[in-house]
Amino acid sequence: MKQSLAYGLAATLAASVALLAACSTDSPTGVQPDNSDAVMLSRAGYDQPGAHVQYGAPVKVGDGIARTYVVANARDGQAPLEMGIALSAGALNALPTDAMHMYLLPLPQLAPAPYKLVELDWNPVGHPPEGVYTFPHFDFHFYFISLAQRNAIVPSDPNYATEADNLPTGSLVPPLYAPLAGPGQTPADVAVPMMGLHWEDLTSPELQNLLGNPSAYQQFTKTFIYGSWNGQFIFVEPMVTREFLLTKPDVSSPVRVPQQYPVAGYFPTSYRVTYDAQTREYRVALTGMVERN
Repeated sequence: MKQSLAYGLAATLAASVALLAACSTDSPTGVQPDNSDAVMLSRAGYDQPGAHVQYGAPVKVGDGIARTYVVANARDGQAPLEMGIALSAGALNALPTDAMHMYLLPLPQLAPAPYKLVELDWNPVGHPPEGVYTFPHFDFHFYFISLAQRNAIVPSDPNYATEADNLPTGSLVPPLYAPLAGPGQTPADVAVPMMGLHWEDLTSPELQNLLGNPSAYQQFTKTFIYGSWNGQFIFVEPMVTREFLLTKPDVSSPVRVPQQYPVAGYFPTSYRVTYDAQTREYRVALTGMVERN
């Protein structure tokens, strides 16, 4: 049912994925790390004894920086409470306006398995279909695979179509998630080079016009995506508009999770979009982390 519904979407929905493959990218620009690891945590749930934050090295974005971080519990073997990307206030200003830009963000030492790669994408004009994701927004990719493995997802690979078409099935698939494609298109047609195949939450309000339920439609502000390649899910991805971040929100949303995970490690059961006034950072994070073997 999930696949048949997704592949019945309008072809313009698939064009949103295809456009990303054609966008230009830039190389990450590194800046020197600071000594902010000891910053105090004031947000509810993370002021418990033993909780502390560790940042990855910052990367210049706009007029500010972006950096990964992990909130860990020192009293529980450094188990992660939260893992995310922090954007300084300036990072939302003076952003590129020409095309999508990609920034690779170094991980902190406390980053848990299975996360091997974090990428921040800035989409200045969003991407089709019109009225769904055509708004300036950020993609927050958390990969379970290495940079080399991600870089190998290219159409020049003779196995590209076969690996794209090899979809996760059964207990690996989160409920009510499906890949985006238009009528007559295969997963290989809409897979994104150096990313993979994107699976959408079919209950997301921004999709409801396309799914024939216009009364439930709401303009896109945030959503949560899974990504697959060659039979396995390889990343999770909150996606958030710049406009929504500028409201300085503090919202947490549950994530539907699969019964079975592709690898061992810590996985989110929710994600959070917030503004930390103490550190003056916008944060988008995987939360409710649970360990799965």
